[in-house]
Amino acid sequence: MISASTSMRDALDGAVTALSAAGCETPRLDAELLLAHALGVGRERLLTCNLTVAGPAVRVFQDYVRRRSVGREPVAYILARRHFRRLELAVDRRALIPRPETELLVEVGLALPQGASVLDVGTGSGAVALALADERADLSVTGSDSSAAALDLARANGERFGLDVRWAHADLLDGVPDEFDAVLSNPPYVREDDRASLAPEILRYEPPSALFAGEDGLAVVRRLTAEAGERARVRLLAVEVGQGQAGIVGKLMREAGFASVRAERDLAGIERVVVGERR
Repeated sequence: MISASTSMRDALDGAVTALSAAGCETPRLDAELLLAHALGVGRERLLTCNLTVAGPAVRVFQDYVRRRSVGREPVAYILARRHFRRLELAVDRRALIPRPETELLVEVGLALPQGASVLDVGTGSGAVALALADERADLSVTGSDSSAAALDLARANGERFGLDVRWAHADLLDGVPDEFDAVLSNPPYVREDDRASLAPEILRYEPPSALFAGEDGLAVVRRLTAEAGERARVRLLAVEVGQGQAGIVGKLMREAGFASVRAERDLAGIERVVVGERR
């Protein structure tokens, strides 16, 4: 426990010890982010200033560390925010926490022709759609989700940034007009058998409907690929997938009419985003 007033170093060391004992993968980073938020300063201040943890910040930091170590609540949900590209998104349990590998979907979208119309299927917090609107104002961007709660979160993020994104409540492409040149998606792709292997942060807190997709993890991808193949205007389909799924998803895309298929690798070397294009 932290005393009524303690040095920043002692507060961090105590938190790191607790987080390490709880099995958190990045205890030092987690502790620094939580302490910076409790003190109302940027993390860089912790690295450059000799601060004291006192007053209400003591109890706030203790609560953050307890939630992270005992409850294994994700840091992003504790802070209610997550950086993605150039944006700091509001996040909560209504949607998945945006991951760095999902930026590959944004990179695919950034390479689209001038003025292209893009649909981000399963937008969640709105990360992909908002990043595209932020970095390519010429694109016509729409974000859709089958979860009305997630869509409310995405819409709130869009309003906060003042970005021009349309939002649609839809189950994949069902009922969505055939007016998009490209469809991007980070769908559920975790196999049911892998449920027990997920970290507590994921299994306890993130929405199951955005994670799991049947026996092989591809139930949603199969539907999306088939539906996109039936849309005459869709020239490009890009889907984030799990490790080892790229080959099967590429085959599904070819069968749906996307003859040119490639896989984009993430920083770990995993084929993470499969891109199909019509010639």
